[in-house]
Amino acid sequence: MAAQRKLHVKKGDQVRVIAGKSKGLEGKIIQVLPDAEKVIVEGVNRVKKHTKVQQAQRGGTTGGIVTQEAPIHVSNVMLLVEIEKDGKKQKVTTRVGYNRVEVQKRRPDGSTYAGFRSVRISRRTGEEI
Repeated sequence: MAAQRKLHVKKGDQVRVIAGKSKGLEGKIIQVLPDAEKVIVEGVNRVKKHTKVQQAQRGGTTGGIVTQEAPIHVSNVMLLVEIEKDGKKQKVTTRVGYNRVEVQKRRPDGSTYAGFRSVRISRRTGEEI
């Protein structure tokens, strides 16, 4: 089994699809599947799934055709950030970088020390995401 790759997006990020049949669509990441290197984006890559009719409790029946989001490869999405251009806010795609920033950490006994933490930054604007 290969080592698990760290993905450039997280659950809750706004992304734009840059390749495939859903190219150009935007949405929020619902779920991240790091083992398969895929993400599920709200409203993107919708497929119809046929479910078998089963007897539910209390006499109800479930089944039929359900439309739901299917996973899309993480390389086919780009993170969206908001920038201000000519006094208007607009969403643009950006690559993701990482910076190490110094922070104050606290030990269980209450004392503090200087430590480092990795933060995601936008390659386009240089700002922390």
